Amino acid sequence: MTDHELPKTRSGEPRAFFGRRSGKKLHGGQQAEFDATLPELEIKLDGKLDPKTLFPDAEKIIVEIGYGGGEHLALEASRHPATGYIGCEVFTGGIGKMVQAINAQGLGNVRLYTDDALKLLMALPDASLNEVYLLYPDPWPKTRHHKRRFVSPTTLAELARVIRPGGAFHFASDIEDYANWTLAHILRAPDFSFEPGQAGDWHQPYPGWQATRYEQKARREGRMVSFYFTFTRR
Repeated sequence: MTDHELPKTRSGEPRAFFGRRSGKKLHGGQQAEFDATLPELEIKLDGKLDPKTLFPDAEKIIVEIGYGGGEHLALEASRHPATGYIGCEVFTGGIGKMVQAINAQGLGNVRLYTDDALKLLMALPDASLNEVYLLYPDPWPKTRHHKRRFVSPTTLAELARVIRPGGAFHFASDIEDYANWTLAHILRAPDFSFEPGQAGDWHQPYPGWQATRYEQKARREGRMVSFYFTFTRR
């Protein structure tokens, strides 16, 4: 297996997620809210999934992969109530924070998927999404672990299949090596284009951007430059 091949599960399916899933234990109040609310929000796959069944009146459908504490997802969902959002996260702490935000803000346009995001992508129909966000994913910095990065030929092929022509894949990171890795993969992907207005535009945050918890941590640790890429589905 080369670094550019995605590892497989025992059933032979591509595997995109690596690492622990539980994270820190929720405290009593969080756990109670989690247990009471998540079943109403959680997407359970049983074969294919048409996101229009989740959001029949939505003008757009957007997926965020690895939403962490949910800051970006909750903000965007509150700003765009006519858009349906699917948030993918496997860490219990992040899911718990997102459940709290949905309840506190009354967000009726968000559903959550708590397993490997690649499984969700593979279940979606062609051209069923308007946009996908992948913000500050785990960079897996060691060379021998690069194959564990979410961006790969396999995942880009699925993203190209499910994003409508003219739609967008947004990728943000403060790790230059992962930014270069992603750009190199995109430039080899025939279904995406990268057309910044001018050199350095990719260091400017997205319109309306508010720093996520991870980005704030990166700044505290001295990583002052981020990459905000937008790739257009041809």
